[in-house]
Amino acid sequence: MNTLSYKTVSVSKEKAECKWYVVDVAGEHVGRISSKIASVLRGKNKPSFTPHSDTGDYVIVINADKAVFTGKKMDQKEYIRYSLYPGGQKRVIAKDMMERKPTMIMEAAVKGMLPKTKLGRAIFKKMFVYAGDTHPHTAQKPEPLI
Repeated sequence: MNTLSYKTVSVSKEKAECKWYVVDVAGEHVGRISSKIASVLRGKNKPSFTPHSDTGDYVIVINADKAVFTGKKMDQKEYIRYSLYPGGQKRVIAKDMMERKPTMIMEAAVKGMLPKTKLGRAIFKKMFVYAGDTHPHTAQKPEPLI
């Protein structure tokens, strides 16, 4: 009798092969491109995906100030922060946020799609967002993400 034993391979952080990708979000919808970025950061685009390990890739986001929203979100969407002091809740509309800190919109969108654990915080540190079209990571030879 021929018994084959298949074992599930669980890839650790040390054994995972990490690539660098660059994403140009000019003219892209924030939610749709954020879900693709979150998937790559998490490592779900690889056949060796392991849910409990950081096996994802690094992602560089450029032209974050040129990302767009659908519908009336630019005028109606609010970003809420709280300073933990009484009366410390602050609300900022997406249009004002895009003028002041355009990188925060992409960071908030991707961060909301990652796990809310220590692993999610570690994965989020592998994303670098820039408002312009230049970045200081040319030494890593990033590939364009489709």
